[in-house]
Parts: sequence; C-alpha cells; structure tokens
Amino acid sequence: MANIAFLGTGLLGGAFAEAAAKRGDTVTAWNRSPDKVHALEQFGVTAAASPAEAVRNAVRVHIVLKDDAVVEEVLAAARAGLSPDTIILDHTTTLPTSTAARAARLNAEGVKYLHCPVFMGPPAARNAQGTMMVAGPKVLFETVKAELSKMTGRLEYMGERADLAAVNKLFGNAMIIGVAAVMADVFTMAQASNVSAEDAIKLLGFIDLNAIVAGRGMNMAKGIFTPSFELAMARKDVRLMLETTGDRPMAALPSVAARMDQLIEAGHGAEDCSVLGIDTVQRR
Repeated sequence: MANIAFLGTGLLGGAFAEAAAKRGDTVTAWNRSPDKVHALEQFGVTAAASPAEAVRNAVRVHIVLKDDAVVEEVLAAARAGLSPDTIILDHTTTLPTSTAARAARLNAEGVKYLHCPVFMGPPAARNAQGTMMVAGPKVLFETVKAELSKMTGRLEYMGERADLAAVNKLFGNAMIIGVAAVMADVFTMAQASNVSAEDAIKLLGFIDLNAIVAGRGMNMAKGIFTPSFELAMARKDVRLMLETTGDRPMAALPSVAARMDQLIEAGHGAEDCSVLGIDTVQRR
C-alpha cells in the first residue's frame, strides 16, 4: 500500500484519514489542532508536527481545509517536504477563480495538483460512499483514478478545466442549502398550522423533485417560460404561505416574494413561475 498524507483532519478529513488507514495505507496527518490528529492514532495514523513533515515521502497528499486562504497557507508550509512526484489532491470547497489560478500556478511550478471536492459527510467518507468530482489534467487523473475510487461511491472526472469541480460543488451546495431553507419555511407553516414537522415532510413523497429539475429546470436553462404555473398565481400562493406564518421568521420565501413582485411589475406575471431565472439565461 501507499504512503499518503492528510492535511486537515476535521470531521471530513479525519474520516478520510481513518478510512485510508483501515484500508492499509500508511497515513501521516497534520492538523492545526493537534488533538484532532492524535485522536486518529488509534487507527494507525501518524501525527506530524508540521505540514512539511506530514507530506515527506508521501506519494499522495490529500488536503481537506476550510477555504482558499487556508489552502494557500498550508500548501506554502508543506512545499519544503514535497517531492517532485507527489500528487496533491485538494478536497476543499473553494472559489472557482481562485482554484483555477492556484492550479495554473502550481502546475507551472511543476507541482502535480488536482481539485477533488466531494458531496459526502464523515460517515460516507468512512464507508466510501457519496460523490467525488475531479478537475485537472487527465493524464494526472488517470494515475490516481484507482485510488480515488476507493474513497467514494461515485467518481466523476469533470475535465481539464481546473475550476469545473469547484463550480459544480457550489451548484450542489446551493441546492442543498436552498432545499434546507425552503424546508425550514415549510416547517414554519406547519408550526403555525398546528401540524407536526414529521407530517409536513411527508409531502416530499407526493412531489417528484427530480422530475421538476429535469422538466421545469431544463426549460429554465433554455430560457423557455411557457406557463404551466403562472407567476402571478404562484405569487398569490406565496402570499398565502406568508400570511399563514404571520410574524414568524422565514428563511427563503420573503425573498422569493420580493423577486416575484419585481418580475410581475416588469410584465412577466402571465409567464411560468420559472421566469424567476430570466436574468440568468438566454431567453428563446
């Protein structure tokens, strides 16, 4: 098995390091808070005192950090320990433009770098479930494909464009956060209506969200707003939702209502409610 390193052993990084050690890899890890690394020693992970020490002799370095600034800081600290053949696999959720600039700079300096963000939590990381996306040089990806496949249930190579995985990661997180915000508003309506949240969530069994994305979502992407649920009628329904909740705090629907009002005033009330996305697409 391989000598690998993990820089960042928070919830996700720690789960990845634990799983790798259990698979038989020789794992060295570093974290700004040493206690998080020492907690992994029970699985055979070796704690390093610095990023440079952690990556020394590693064939792969997995980075799981907070943001772009921390990635840059830790990479700079690790450079002294990197060998020319070491491959850096960055699982951090980062700004696409910064990711592209970082990849271009590192590759120009001879550092082998791929951006590999994931859709998974710690339990999925421990059990090789969820999805991992990879962007960067395909030749480089092919050299680590088999090993990355051991870490995830689904491995998707996004292409040579270095920021594509970063962009798609934000797409996915936007959907996760957006769904959570709307569900919070649904629960607020349920509370105001003396209905349990558990009963309210059963609604998801009546609605095919995948079909909505494939149908209305694809029409939105194409700029097609032929009405099947007119914006004016949808705005009426949002009014009813807001009236139901009264003065309770809401996460998403008040902003949706304000945008609807702008579009109706601009003359889009008879179009489909998906016209909410009109400013982001080329309308046919």
